Formats: sequence, structure tokens, C-alpha cells
Amino acid sequence: MTDAEDLRRRTAELLAAHPPARTGRLDFLRARFDAGLAWVHYPEGLGGLDAPRSLQAVVDEELAAAGAPGNDPGRIGIGLGMAAPTILRFGTDEQKQRLLRPLWTGEEVWCQLFSEPGAGSDLAALATRAVREDGGEAGGAGDWIVDGQKVWTSSAHLARWAILIARTDPGLPKHRGISYFICDMTDPGVEVRPLRQITGEAEFNEVFLTGVRIPDSRRLGEVGEGWKVAQTTLMNERVAIGGARIPREGGMIGVAAADWRARPELRTHDLHQRLLTLWVEAEVARLTGERLRQQLSPTLNSSPTLGSARAGGPPRAGGAPTGQPGPEGSGMKLAFARLAQEISGWEVEFLAEDGLTYDDWTMRRPDGVDFTGREAGYRYLRAKGNSIEGGTSEVLLNIVAERVLGLPPEPRTDKDVAWKDLPR
Repeated sequence: MTDAEDLRRRTAELLAAHPPARTGRLDFLRARFDAGLAWVHYPEGLGGLDAPRSLQAVVDEELAAAGAPGNDPGRIGIGLGMAAPTILRFGTDEQKQRLLRPLWTGEEVWCQLFSEPGAGSDLAALATRAVREDGGEAGGAGDWIVDGQKVWTSSAHLARWAILIARTDPGLPKHRGISYFICDMTDPGVEVRPLRQITGEAEFNEVFLTGVRIPDSRRLGEVGEGWKVAQTTLMNERVAIGGARIPREGGMIGVAAADWRARPELRTHDLHQRLLTLWVEAEVARLTGERLRQQLSPTLNSSPTLGSARAGGPPRAGGAPTGQPGPEGSGMKLAFARLAQEISGWEVEFLAEDGLTYDDWTMRRPDGVDFTGREAGYRYLRAKGNSIEGGTSEVLLNIVAERVLGLPPEPRTDKDVAWKDLPR
């Protein structure tokens, strides 16, 4: 079994064979992937070593100390946090070999074609259609022709690939007639239009799909089981958003604490007490995220729990968990959204007129979100979206209530009704 010392040895060998000072960034990232040091908990041959997820920190620390280049998680966050774990769980061997390496190195950017104008919080109500070109049975191998509209698509203007869910059988209830595809964003019929947001930027987009041809070889999971595949994506998305690894006093609480130390003339007792409370809550959330990542390790012998929620999904045949997050990730994402909004609100109030400084309304199309390197006014405006993106806080509260706490579910009168018969 791979341990910390083994990883240090492998990392030293990588650095010796590819000295960062004399190796191009992309060449180094490719070599790191091939050495199994990209994401150590992934299988051998796919950038990992089947090691505990928690040992990734050992590799990262050694490489950082050597000045080695890293990938850009802001630009490729959707690929890293959502597409990759879904491909790993449901993809064919050919899909994994073709897609995971350039995804991790950043050579190919990914986006997510899930939400629609009429299917945001109720994602299963989506109307984008995928129809087999040959009109054959579900077990056929014909191409799929996709028509529809997606919205709030971050990074669509940068992406080569998209994870896409579309309705393949409108005669089934809404959760059962969906299939999951990989869409080439450079294909004919894919149109990306920028959407201006509250910050003035066009960080996300709307995407129109008109007669887009997707080979059946780019389907993930079985026909009609796209909702099951999408749950893997969504659960990983919430952990990626709410449980990202950051140092103590990192992220937005670090910016707020730095403001407090730098501006003693603005301090008040009330603001001090609120900052202390937010600091403690942010630290609790950070440590909970660390605990969650350790519980998701695919090498653990049993599936531990957070409260009553099973972390890591159902066990493998050998008894170890799959390494896939469960509903506990919704709690992490809820905490992240609330803290981001409360911290940014505190910062604007503390800085007074300086907190309102924000004058970039140029509709830029940035590579990603920057919650620490921009003005306080930007953070305050951008944080408003945290309770919507990645699952609205209201939906996530229901998930926590039903799947973590075991409370009775809300009545759902449309659950067993064919999608085509639902009012729209």
C-alpha cells in the first residue's frame, strides 16, 4: 500500500527526471500525471496510485517546496471537480484514457450543460431532447441528435467539452427518461452567448444546441439512467464548491482578517465580535471539509458517517467505499454559501465607503472566479450567486433534511407522471 514515504520518493524521482527550472509547465504536468501524482486516489494509469485521498497533501507540499508548476483549478474547476469523478465512475476505459489526462493538465477545459430556462432548481424537468438519428431501439448504436437550450453555463466560452444531460424518453417520469452525454463544444450547432451578471462580467453563458450530433460512444451510463449519473456529478460539485482544501485563515475569511489588522481606525466592538464568530465558523467548515475528504478515500475499509449520512456512497464489491461523496456534500456547500455572503457583507460594512469600490462593468469574460484577489465590492456582489449555483440553498436544505437527518420528504405529485404529461 502506498504511504507518505513512498509518495515522497516518487515525487523526488519526478523532480529529478523533470527539474521544474528546465521543464516546461505543460511537459511537467503531463509527467506528473503519468507518474500517478496528479490525484493520488485515482487508479494507476489514470493519474493516480490507488492511494488514500488524504495523501495528496504530501505530494502537493513536496512539489510546492521545489517550485514546481501546478494546474489552474480556477480555469478547469468544472473538469476537476465534476467531470472527472463522473467519467471515472461511469466512463468506458477508452473514455477515461482519452479524457482524464488533458482534463487534469488543463489542455482541455470543461463546462456543464445542465440547467435550463425552465429547469433550474427542478433540474429533472429539463426539456433538451436527444433523439437517435436512426430511430432504432434503445440498445442501438446510432448517433444522437440534440436540440435545446442551456443556461448559467460557466466557462462555456472556453470549453472544449461539456457534460450534458438531455431527455431521451419523454414518455417516462421526469427522473427516468434522461441520458448523460459528453458534448464536443466545437461541433456544429453549438452556439455560446454571454450572459451579463450582477458584477458586470459575463462569467457564464447561455448555450443553444441545434441539431448537434453526439456519437453514442460519448454517452456515460445506460440510456435512461442519466439522472443516476448526474447525481455523481452534482454531489461532487457540492464538495468541490464547499469543501475545497484551503489553509487555516485562507479564502475570504483571510481577506477579512487582513482588512481588520490593516485598518485599526475602522474597528468597533460589534464588528470585532462578528468577525470572531465568522472566523470560528469558517475554521469549523474548513476542518469539516478536511474530515470529509479523508472519509472519501477509496482505500478505507468501511464507510464512515457524518451524522447519519453515509460518506462515500455504497461499498465496492471488496467492501471499500467508492470514494464518491453522498448528501453530506450538500451541507458543506450550504455552509460555504452562507459564510461567503456573511463574510463579504461584513467586509463591505467594515470598510465603509472603501467597501463599495467597484467600477469594472466592461462585461469581461474571465477564466474563473476570484474571491480573494479582487475588490471587496466584487466579492460582495459575486457571493450573491453562491446560494444559487451548484444547487440552490433551498434544494440543498431539503436534501440534508431528507437524506442526512431522515426527515419525511415533501409531497411530490409529479414523481410518477410521464414528463410529456406535466404542465409547463
